[in-house]
Amino acid sequence: MALMITDECINCDVCEPECPNEAISQGDEIYVIDPNKCTECVGHYDTPQCVEVCPVDCITKNPARVESKEQLHAKYEKLIAAKG
Repeated sequence: MALMITDECINCDVCEPECPNEAISQGDEIYVIDPNKCTECVGHYDTPQCVEVCPVDCITKNPARVESKEQLHAKYEKLIAAKG
């Protein structure tokens, strides 16, 4: 499943550059994650890098975007192909 940033975000700017899929951007009030680009770092890392660096633990799984590891990997493959 894709990740999401909760309203506990303090806009510290550390998550955005860590995302290998460029899925994180500044929203109106807090940072947001594009669920179409978020693969939870599947294909890049063993763990989601944004979660690793978040100082307030405001990045959680998005219950509206339930995806298996296989689906996340397929999304990763599509994103890589689109860049190539």
